[in-house]
Amino acid sequence: MRTASSRHTEDPLIPTEWVEKEVAVVGLGRTGVAVGEWLADHGARVYASDADDRPELAAAAERLRAKSVAVDLGTHDLERIGAAAAVVVSPGVPPTAAPLVVARQSGIPVVAELDLAVRALAGTRTVVVTGTNGKTTTTALTAHLLQAGGIKAEAAGNIGRPLIELAEADLDWVVVEASSFQLHDAPNLAPSVGVLTNLAPDHMDRYDSLESYYADKKRLFQHGTDESVWILNGDDEAVESLAGDTLGERQRWSTRSRADAWWDRASGDLMVGSAPLMERSRLSLLGDHNVENALAAILAAAAAGLDYSAIPAALETFQPLAHRLESVREVGRVLWINDSKATNVASTTVGLSAMDRPFVLLVGGREKGEDLRRLIPHLQGCRAVIAFGEAAERFRRDLGAAVDLRVASSLDDAVTLAQATAAGGDAVLLSPACASFDQFRDFEQRGDSFKEMVAEL
Repeated sequence: MRTASSRHTEDPLIPTEWVEKEVAVVGLGRTGVAVGEWLADHGARVYASDADDRPELAAAAERLRAKSVAVDLGTHDLERIGAAAAVVVSPGVPPTAAPLVVARQSGIPVVAELDLAVRALAGTRTVVVTGTNGKTTTTALTAHLLQAGGIKAEAAGNIGRPLIELAEADLDWVVVEASSFQLHDAPNLAPSVGVLTNLAPDHMDRYDSLESYYADKKRLFQHGTDESVWILNGDDEAVESLAGDTLGERQRWSTRSRADAWWDRASGDLMVGSAPLMERSRLSLLGDHNVENALAAILAAAAAGLDYSAIPAALETFQPLAHRLESVREVGRVLWINDSKATNVASTTVGLSAMDRPFVLLVGGREKGEDLRRLIPHLQGCRAVIAFGEAAERFRRDLGAAVDLRVASSLDDAVTLAQATAAGGDAVLLSPACASFDQFRDFEQRGDSFKEMVAEL
């Protein structure tokens, strides 16, 4: 078995002090575990901790301990973290968390898994996708197009697969979904192709201002060069403003006017410049927002070397992602739709714009400090709003005068109430406009629970 020092000789990406001292990994979700394992496999000494001690973390802790990683659950050894060579932080850990405060006060570098991974991926080109909404679908679409065109590519990042898991893979491109949290501590991120989908208020429970949230998004452009390609939403003035005078080529998409890639509503075609690419009706995706996602992915994949001629057939084979305007089933002529990924007001308004029939809207969870009244102009055709979870009373206060609003004690109760409220030909849309953390581990668990409930109707 190799010693740590001999491993380090073979792994120049691991700084010497990470072997001689210790690296602290804060947060033991899938990302934190992947980081801990990768660091241990490459010769670093690792201490990992999580303030939570829920039972499902026990298995993760044992996996790390099997690799000689020291692990604490339910607490952080702040003294130990304060003596570390570096701290690698999981995206769900807020910058105000005690371990990060201690690290910064001690002058210890704090980096995201994303930053560590891009250094480990040296030589592999990246498409990095960020924005408030549409990131995951655009990321998945771009990777799908590249793969269908015979280009070795994978999707990773905030989409659900830690980027560090691809550090040893033989790939031409990695398509990375990056949240603002990940960008915050990624000083070495320098994408070959960067995509900014849109900008709207989000995570106001974590940021002290909209400007600080946008500032993290702006980090996408921090290392722009003449060779960089930026794929921008031509319909969003804030996107153009954020890109500023960043070096690199700019390409834009639009659903309102002619652009590098655009939707000609008159003909029904998706266009590239002046040339029709394919009919919009060939996309198996609900809503105008998914046309935007497709246009962004078209430009990103082309910038990564895919010929436009390969794109239409690949787009036709792409299936909608779970929890994003996902049609679950039709019961008694009522269509049930799972949009659990809509964890903010902007996402929910996108889902509402896709409704082409009367609907019952299910909202609730843990609010993010947004103005819920922004939903009101989008509620035409809404038969009733059913609010559940911690934010239920807030929804009643903000929306109750504008729509028939009912309160349910839980998501299960909301589904039962929706079934009694919806009429034949309606839809029931779960698009919560809130985080899931009051009752669920994440939006995936919330959406899966909803689908299980609907399956039993």
